[in-house]
Amino acid sequence: MNEMYEMSIVTHNFSVLAVLLIIAINLYKITKADDVFKYRKFNTLFNPIGGTIIGFVIFTGVVMMAAKHLDFTFANNIMIIFSIVLIVLEVKRSKGMKHIKNDNLNGFLIYKKFSQKILITEFLITAILYIGMLL
Repeated sequence: MNEMYEMSIVTHNFSVLAVLLIIAINLYKITKADDVFKYRKFNTLFNPIGGTIIGFVIFTGVVMMAAKHLDFTFANNIMIIFSIVLIVLEVKRSKGMKHIKNDNLNGFLIYKKFSQKILITEFLITAILYIGMLL
């Protein structure tokens, strides 16, 4: 049982790093994007990967809690709340892109600022939680 728990901790750590990488890639792509169609194409292909990795982080966290019969401590509650917030922010970011037409450059510029704020917030909170997880 301890081997499963230790393996899930390592997997969870790497998964959180992958989430940070996904957020950084998204932030880079939205910052450099100037064509709505190309960014929409990237977003359509890349968002399911990000969602899968976020799901993997949540799954490994649940496995760790179940393997050790952990209680809902303050740290666990914070991670659960952050998982929900991360999912909601990603849904908001994705919905914002749905309403922009391929020829609406002004709307895309507004979306870029909105998306950058969300991604920076996600990155900072994830990094803070990851550092806290390591300590």
